[in-house]
Amino acid sequence: MTPFEPDTMLVHEVVPSPNYGERAGDRLPDMILLHYTGMPDGAKALERLCTAGSEVSCHYFVAEDGRIIQCVPESRRAWHAGEGSWAGDTDINSCSIGIEIVNPGHDNGYPDFPKRQIAAVTALCRAIVRRHHIRPERVLGHSDIAPSRKQDPGEKFPWMTLHRSGIGQWVKPAPIVSGPTFEFGDSGDAIQNFQTALRDYGYGIEPDGYFDQATRDVVTAFQRHFRPALCDGKLDTSTLLTLRSLIEANRYGGAAHSADEPVA
Repeated sequence: MTPFEPDTMLVHEVVPSPNYGERAGDRLPDMILLHYTGMPDGAKALERLCTAGSEVSCHYFVAEDGRIIQCVPESRRAWHAGEGSWAGDTDINSCSIGIEIVNPGHDNGYPDFPKRQIAAVTALCRAIVRRHHIRPERVLGHSDIAPSRKQDPGEKFPWMTLHRSGIGQWVKPAPIVSGPTFEFGDSGDAIQNFQTALRDYGYGIEPDGYFDQATRDVVTAFQRHFRPALCDGKLDTSTLLTLRSLIEANRYGGAAHSADEPVA
């Protein structure tokens, strides 16, 4: 790809990637998908994203010091999501803008995200949301759309901070209390109802009443995003009430009960 004009004045540098295509059906982006690079060295991660033949890319790359690099124009389909789904969409690359955030990830120590980096991500997301009118529930992590494959950006990513700046959906997680839980191997109507609620929110899961590996992966992904204090893949009261509050927030345009209160 030849050099291009950045889509926002927040960009410090354009480093074109050859790995891109056209959005299917000329679709306009209506989702932001956040990733971490998952490599020990940020410079090598950027090199990989911009190397022909790697078959991966992103629209934006945010360094630890807050520098924002654009690699693919927003009008084009970057190759960042891979196989996944959300709310019935399976071609996530065609409907999303992908942001890679430099962080070595779970396999390499998984440090906290620096404040300057999060400030840059927040400003960038705010600009994209305004430009493309992206709904809060369409600002997601890679693990949300591919829970069996991905963990990023992970439980340390400050979703609440973004939400306070008008980006993404968030409710106060319900307190974690002792009580009954459902986990791998369990089955029953309660599990099917919970699977249905996860599907209705957007996760790619088939309600069948069996707490299988796919269900555990989706529950863990949900917890990484919305109940990060404990990501154990078990269905407990806290996870259930937090999900109910999010669904209610969608139904009423953001007005929901606090997630630490029972929801009928």
